[in-house]
Amino acid sequence: MLLRDLCQISSGFTARGRLQSVSTGGLLAVQLRDVEVGRDLDAESLARYQLDDIPDRYLIRGGEVLFRSRGDHNTAAFVDGPLREAAIVVLPLVILRPHTGMILPEYLAWVINQPKAQRHLDAEAQGTNIRMIPKAVLERIDIPLPDLEAQSRTVAIYKLARREGALLRNLADRREQLAGLILNGQATLTRKKGLQQ
Repeated sequence: MLLRDLCQISSGFTARGRLQSVSTGGLLAVQLRDVEVGRDLDAESLARYQLDDIPDRYLIRGGEVLFRSRGDHNTAAFVDGPLREAAIVVLPLVILRPHTGMILPEYLAWVINQPKAQRHLDAEAQGTNIRMIPKAVLERIDIPLPDLEAQSRTVAIYKLARREGALLRNLADRREQLAGLILNGQATLTRKKGLQQ
């Protein structure tokens, strides 16, 4: 099924001029730099900006998917929710609001980040200096649509695999540190023995 049949797709807010951050008041805002490749949105790290009279269509509250429409990495991130407060989404991010009962937002983000969808985006990308994915191209991504239970299992297995990868990288780092300590200890012992002889 095509992406356009599974969710509402809308562009982020167009900011006029540079956004000025504020320490209090204002709104939380999600910008391109806040959406990391291969990670869900970390809403706790969002900055506040003085913005007034923002239409509701630019606000997210959790359960949406954000798509990076510009740059080298055109990936999607799930917005876990509910957020402690609504946040405004700024272009070039695109907001995907999945139709409830058809597709899980976490599953949708996962599918967009898979090689098949990424190949589609690569083939249709526009721009030479700054790569851009038009809305029409995004709408035509073919989304495999198993039932909601299978979608949930897919997401759960993906999260476990991602966690396993993180643990294995951590283990490899600790093994390297341990080997360094052991070798350092051996070098010190060898040096002391050499001095005693």
